[in-house]
Amino acid sequence: MKFCTLPLFLLAFASSCLASDVTILTPTLPNGTIELRYAAGIRASGGCTPYTWAVVSGTLPTGVLRKISGSTTSLGILGTPSVADSYSFTISVTDCGRHVAKASYKIVIQDSSNHVVDLSWKASTTKNVVGYNVYRAPDGATWKRINASTVASTLYSDPTVANNTTYYYAATAVDIYGHESRKTPTVKVLIP
Repeated sequence: MKFCTLPLFLLAFASSCLASDVTILTPTLPNGTIELRYAAGIRASGGCTPYTWAVVSGTLPTGVLRKISGSTTSLGILGTPSVADSYSFTISVTDCGRHVAKASYKIVIQDSSNHVVDLSWKASTTKNVVGYNVYRAPDGATWKRINASTVASTLYSDPTVANNTTYYYAATAVDIYGHESRKTPTVKVLIP
C-alpha cells in the first residue's frame, strides 16, 4: 500500500482556503410608498467572492430593480414603486464555491404617507457653518442623504416614511467650503 503525503505548508494552505459558507446578513427590508424613491440593501458575507445574486421566487415591487455592488457583497433594491401592494420574494446569493444562502422578504408599498418624522438638533458652534445635511438609513449603517439642498435651520420634516418601518436618522454640519462634520448620534424611529 502506498501513501501520499503533502508537505506541511500545502496542508496549511489547503485548510486556510476552506472558508465559511456564505450567509445573508440583512434580516428585513423597509416598507415604501408609491412615487417616492425606495432604496435598501441586502448584505452577505462568508464564502468566497464574487457572489451571484438572484430573485428565486416572488417579485420585487413594481418600479424597483436590483443592483449588485461592485464588490458583489451587497444587492441594492432601488427605484420608485408605482403600484401599492404587498410583495413577498426570496433572494439567493451564491459564492464562487457554489455555496448558496437564501432569505425571504416582504415589502409593503402603500398608497401615501400617513406619518411625518419631525427632527431637530442642536446648532453647531463651529464657525463658518452654513447649514446641515440629514441622513436616513433603514439599518443604521446604509446612510443616504434625504435633503435636496443644505438645510439652513436645525429642523427637518421627513414625510417620506412608510408604515410599520424602522428608520435611523443623523445630521451633519456643512461649512462654507462644503466640508461635512461627523454624523450626530443616531436616532431610531419606529413608524407604526
